[in-house]
Amino acid sequence: MTTLVRPAETPFSEFFQWLDLNRPSSLSDLVHYIPVESFTKDGKYVVRADLPGVDPEKDIEVKVDGDVLTIHGERREEEHEHGHSEVRYGSFTRSVRLPKGATADEVVARYDAGVLEVTVPLKEAPAEPIKVAVQRAGSKES
Repeated sequence: MTTLVRPAETPFSEFFQWLDLNRPSSLSDLVHYIPVESFTKDGKYVVRADLPGVDPEKDIEVKVDGDVLTIHGERREEEHEHGHSEVRYGSFTRSVRLPKGATADEVVARYDAGVLEVTVPLKEAPAEPIKVAVQRAGSKES
């Protein structure tokens, strides 16, 4: 039978374990970050944002300004007498650039099960990228 031995816990080791578990892994962790996914489906550009625990009628605002879709909102903190919380509260904003052909006047936003889905119709399919040849400086074709 194998016996596992744990090192003695000290206030310093507990502190460093807490730091390791709670350190921000990137600058985006320092602000209220909204995870999104975007894709094109059936001639529409779709943006999905995970926004659990908000009231879509009171707490979420969706705007289109030119070719930028912006999701803004606030997650309100509930008051509790005792307890522990790792949930982020406060306002948040996320902007996504819309593809060419997006028609802002027909945008639809739906909220279901903590996920906001914004659908933007596309007038035309996005053009395929064009590969441009790079010429050497001083060549005769310039």
